Amino acid sequence: MTIALTLVSPDPAAAEEAARLVEGLMPIATRTLLGPGAIDLSLAKGDVGALRQQMDHHLANLPVDVCVQPQAGRRKRLLIADMDSTIIGCECLDELADFAGVKEAVSAITERAMRGELNFESALRERVGMLKGLPVGALQDCYDQRVRLNDGAKTLIGTMTAAGAKCLLVSGGFTFFTSRVAKAAGFAGDRANRLIEADGCLTGEVAEPILGKEAKLAALREESASLGLGLEAAIAIGDGANDLAMIEAAGLGIAYRAKPVVAAQAHARIDHSDLTALLYFQGYPCADFSR
Repeated sequence: MTIALTLVSPDPAAAEEAARLVEGLMPIATRTLLGPGAIDLSLAKGDVGALRQQMDHHLANLPVDVCVQPQAGRRKRLLIADMDSTIIGCECLDELADFAGVKEAVSAITERAMRGELNFESALRERVGMLKGLPVGALQDCYDQRVRLNDGAKTLIGTMTAAGAKCLLVSGGFTFFTSRVAKAAGFAGDRANRLIEADGCLTGEVAEPILGKEAKLAALREESASLGLGLEAAIAIGDGANDLAMIEAAGLGIAYRAKPVVAAQAHARIDHSDLTALLYFQGYPCADFSR
């Protein structure tokens, strides 16, 4: 089985150093420069799991993101992406809580939930309960003032979409934000939770059933089936414990700036580069990026 080993770094010199280190450790069949700081190496054979462990050990001190996978089927046809702290640079619920004057308390719960220390559904209900009475207009203010796409998000979605893949935003957050972020980034659709409002204010409740870890996995399975694909043809990317099930099930599961419990189980991590690393992992050269 031919193996693809991809090295991506915001520092091209670091990517080159990593490539030379790998070439000193094992026979490399081909080397391809995909873009600045992005080097693709192919191995005629190897064990993916063992190679991942080896790269974690030898490249740990370099600012390089590494992906080891079978060469066959690496260009995926479905992307399921988390929103908060993945496609955008903030946690919308935490920022919304700031408008209600309870950000510190809400953020503490969010951090524990994302680390897998709390049940996601009950933690979400508790946090939303702290927003009771917040004027609905604060949601738009929060979006306008706090929500920004992470670097590379539009390029990632635009390039995969242009290549015929479907890109879906699946969030444990709220439809108010996912609908806007999906449109801004170019996603084909979005799934999320719905905040309940009455008389122009939030009631402190979220509509049931809550979209959590199992619902994200279900979205991956349902979307794969609707496209006639196996899960191996999909990518899932996220940062929190509620993303872990879909990350483990997808053909390529990516931890983006992730909590330790997620980083430890993902097939690859993006800790240094922007979201275009996910394109390089699939073998796209930068000349093929949609900008």
